[in-house]
Amino acid sequence: MSRAAEETNRRILRARDAMDRAYAQPLDVPALARIAHVSEAHFARTFRARFGETPHRYLQRRRVERAMSLLRETDRSVTDICFQVGFGSPGTFSRTFRAIVGRSPREYRKEATATNVRNVPTCFTMAWTRPHA
Repeated sequence: MSRAAEETNRRILRARDAMDRAYAQPLDVPALARIAHVSEAHFARTFRARFGETPHRYLQRRRVERAMSLLRETDRSVTDICFQVGFGSPGTFSRTFRAIVGRSPREYRKEATATNVRNVPTCFTMAWTRPHA
């Protein structure tokens, strides 16, 4: 791998790490491209090539993963969780959650409670419930 390719990888990983840390913040491609010190088009193209999904979809999936955890482990309302993980509206949150997980946040919570996921080791729960979409 060339030195330029390694540097590009580092820059893209820096932006992905920022998404992992600040998933609840309003992040968009221009902001992420600035973190990576590349153009918006180059960032979006390179991110998709490296990780197999767009930056927007990656960020949505990270937010949904966090929401899944909060739905399993807390009694907070779905609306509170929606805003806590960075979604701007409950409708967008529910639509995105269903697209990634395959059921609504309320259905997911009910199912997680019914199967008593709370007593399963965290490492197993995370692997078992990780969205695959």
